[in-house]
Amino acid sequence: MKIAIYSRGVDSEQYNDIKLLLDLLIAHGAEPVFFQDFFNQFYSAIEINSPYSTFNESTQLDTSIDCMISLGGDGTMLDTVTLVKDTGIPVLGINYGRLGFLANIGKEDIEVAVDAIINRKYVLDQRSLLHLDANIPLFGESPYALNECSIHKKDSSPMIKIHTYLNGEFLNTYWADGLIVATPTGSTGYSLSCSGPVVFPDNSSFVITPVAPHNLNVRPIVVPDNTIISFELEGRTDGFLCTLDSRREIVSREVQIAVRKESFGINLIRLNENNFLQTLRNKLSWGLDKRN
Repeated sequence: MKIAIYSRGVDSEQYNDIKLLLDLLIAHGAEPVFFQDFFNQFYSAIEINSPYSTFNESTQLDTSIDCMISLGGDGTMLDTVTLVKDTGIPVLGINYGRLGFLANIGKEDIEVAVDAIINRKYVLDQRSLLHLDANIPLFGESPYALNECSIHKKDSSPMIKIHTYLNGEFLNTYWADGLIVATPTGSTGYSLSCSGPVVFPDNSSFVITPVAPHNLNVRPIVVPDNTIISFELEGRTDGFLCTLDSRREIVSREVQIAVRKESFGINLIRLNENNFLQTLRNKLSWGLDKRN
């Protein structure tokens, strides 16, 4: 069994956790495949007495990889999605960050997680992705997002106007700092902080959420995920920010942008005892009111 391991980077105090993970994988006969930049950070401090290999880019991941482990927070998980692409490789997130909606397995559960991977005692949650289309090349070979696509004003510029269409039919002109189109997975991210609704991950929908709208009667709206959402941009400045998850590009008002459901999804590993309601209670502290 080959297990790919990705991380943006780790601190020296996390070396013991990494060593524990590697020892467990090796004890079960698994071969680790490290992201090269991550491997360079710890290889001199941790001895590896078993076969291993490294990779630099997504093209080096093939069907021989049984699983990808992401070490970090939700941002690291979003990076992992751009590496996995449409390979179907299951992804497990171990949380070295803070909140951890996506990477929701704590460091203290590494042994349980490894046992689940080796014995395939887990559930696969297929999460939908957003795909961005534009009349100019944007975001290289990864024009998709697990959480959201957003259009936003730059820095301290005045608010912008975002003319929005659903399947070519006019929806609204948003006078706002920006606009978010979130997947069900992304509904607990940036969209939630802008008063968007929480949507269950298996829902076939997108959430359109304005960022600091000028009109108070403008509210988030949930639309079917077979909808093509297109935009025309207008503002006093020529540059706007277009983001896919944690990646961003600067676009001009002449750029035509549309988002739709991506043709493939991402398989996230969930341990059998975990579910979305439990994640909501743990991460948002729901149900902890002393009056309950």
